[in-house]
Amino acid sequence: MTEEELTITPEEKRERCVTGITGLDTILNGGVPRGNCVLITGSCGTGKTTLSLEFLVHGALKEENCLFVSVTESSVKMLNNVVPYDFFDEELIEQGLLSFVDMPDIYDKMGVLQKSEFSFDDINQVINLLDVIVEEKNIKRLVIDSITSVCFQLKTEEKIRDFILNLMKTLSSRGCTSLLVSEISPEADRYSLYGVEEAIADGIILMGNLERQGDLLRTLQVVKMRGTEHSRAKYVLDLTPVGVLLVPLLKGGGMEGGD
Repeated sequence: MTEEELTITPEEKRERCVTGITGLDTILNGGVPRGNCVLITGSCGTGKTTLSLEFLVHGALKEENCLFVSVTESSVKMLNNVVPYDFFDEELIEQGLLSFVDMPDIYDKMGVLQKSEFSFDDINQVINLLDVIVEEKNIKRLVIDSITSVCFQLKTEEKIRDFILNLMKTLSSRGCTSLLVSEISPEADRYSLYGVEEAIADGIILMGNLERQGDLLRTLQVVKMRGTEHSRAKYVLDLTPVGVLLVPLLKGGGMEGGD
């Protein structure tokens, strides 16, 4: 090993997937380590889908092939309901840089659409079909919204653990950086519905709501991220046409900056 190699830390060697989201890349010291599988977790209305979609759009603008897997609603309906970004161009979809897949279509292809509980074989088939799509389209960024809805049909912790572990391994082997959206209640004392997802994921980004003087503020906090040092401070999040904006939250509940 050379002297130069001795001075390079593991963090510096790890390639980053720059999210393009104002503030988040700074929090993560340059972006999400490439190949990580990150849990985007929070209650309803905290901006999880919007942030995840922006992550993909910025990737597509960098000419990385990106995929959004919608589990509970059609991708068409989802696109109509998110913040209209000034930088979004429909040509990204036409060029195949930004793709959308509805999970019910995958279930239908498998013949398990009406199943209330998946077997281990069903789980492996879901992962294999996703792997085929990722490989054929050379996907580098992927979002599943939401992983909680998939887990509803797995039922047991053993199946959930098997599914997420194999999914992470498969996506990482393709060099794909993934965001898994997780739904939790506002009163939840953990970061995922079953408690299994958070233990396995490479990272956790917690999104929430904070009431201040009668106003409901969205917040974001990076709880963990393997492969990089990062801030664990809480930030106020604003959804705007120019993208997700983050402002540090002061201990007293206020925000830094501004006049």
